[in-house]
Amino acid sequence: MSDAARDLATLLDLDPARIETTVLRHSGPGPRYTSYPTAPVWTEAYGPDAFRRDLGGLAAGAEISLYVHVPFCRSLCHFCACNRIITQRPEAPADWLDTIEREIALLRTALAGAPRVVQHHWGGGTPTHLEPAQIRRLFRALDDAFPVTPDAEVSIEVDPRVTSEAHIEALRTCGFGRLSMGVQDFDPRVQAAIHRVQSVASTAALVERARASGFASIGFDLIYGLPFQTIASMERTLDDVIAIAPDRIALYGYAHVTWVAKQQRGFERHDLPTPPDRLRIQLATIRKLLAAGYEPVGMDHFARPEDELAQAARSRRLRRNFMGYTTRPGLDLLALGPSAISQLETAFAQSHRDLAQWERAIHGGEFATLRGHALTADDRRRQWVIAELLCHGGVSAHAFRSRFDADFDACFPTECAALEPLAEQGLVEFESDGGLRITALGHLAMRPVAMVFDAYLPAHQATDQPVFSQTV
Repeated sequence: MSDAARDLATLLDLDPARIETTVLRHSGPGPRYTSYPTAPVWTEAYGPDAFRRDLGGLAAGAEISLYVHVPFCRSLCHFCACNRIITQRPEAPADWLDTIEREIALLRTALAGAPRVVQHHWGGGTPTHLEPAQIRRLFRALDDAFPVTPDAEVSIEVDPRVTSEAHIEALRTCGFGRLSMGVQDFDPRVQAAIHRVQSVASTAALVERARASGFASIGFDLIYGLPFQTIASMERTLDDVIAIAPDRIALYGYAHVTWVAKQQRGFERHDLPTPPDRLRIQLATIRKLLAAGYEPVGMDHFARPEDELAQAARSRRLRRNFMGYTTRPGLDLLALGPSAISQLETAFAQSHRDLAQWERAIHGGEFATLRGHALTADDRRRQWVIAELLCHGGVSAHAFRSRFDADFDACFPTECAALEPLAEQGLVEFESDGGLRITALGHLAMRPVAMVFDAYLPAHQATDQPVFSQTV
């Protein structure tokens, strides 16, 4: 059992009233920290020219991660706040494919030399909205410009409702080895409320086909806090999930962000679990996953002990980015498609979310960069600290000193003082060498702990404009 698993097992033995009282006092809006600084900080002052300049700084032959955003879906899932286009028109993905081939060429010419792709991922939207022939065409275009290494992790998000046997065959032919499947919840009432009806049988059948085709790893996405969800309904979903036995499980808290996803306004407040009930559903889910042999990874993932993600967590090789937790730290992430976010060592760059604006820029021979952010030295220190907290549950003062040639407590005296009340509540502990460790109880409040180190957050908190989802 990993240290994190032992911590969570200890947490589940604590008095439930103490857990609720301590954790819920930190409930409020806050970032998920798939980046730091977070996207609301980025500005249009960072545009296409800045992105091209920073791309030119990548060393020839550097190892990179490549991401493609496929924005199309056949129907709208009412819980979803991702950038997506609901369409049944076959010409929409065909036009998108023509444009993204131009973007691939544009990106390749901006680099000093051919990088080595060690991670390659497609997300969305629904990547398997593309026809099998379109998947093969896109993968060939990407691989010609950015060849994947023989041991690369090649993964894709799929929707079991639209993914056929022909899709599975095409994906394996291309070299995809890992599938991430949206499940969310198997309860019929919950599925009806979120407009995503998906049977256990069809999901299990797709997993069986994928494994028979040679996929090495299958992941499921689950969400707690959905309308009409209860502990009992979630436990029934988990019984079905555990029987199918995915290798990885991402357990996300539902993000009620109606200013981004207007369709969420249909979830009347009395349909959503209360904050205490939401926390109880989360705890019941953690308990069941631990009992089934899954190990916790970061703040919201679980994996089989033999899975690469669990191994990376145990050896402190985790990294967190816009794709969630990844196994190979220190990679520059180059992203293609509308709304896609590139994460370089020196900067973030996001493309236009609007499909037409993205297409106009690319067909005009220019990057579609809408906004971004060039990292300062202080950004990099805080970015590293927040990543250590969310990936490894603590910050080593020795590792901080080795990396930045400075003392952790000297760089963050105000933050360490702000952590004192959290230490008194049992959420964090200060190490004898000056470092910091998140406790078992603090695992449920990782985002509030990380927020202490966010230098930009007070400016957001001073306004009435909603920006972030609830932390608990």
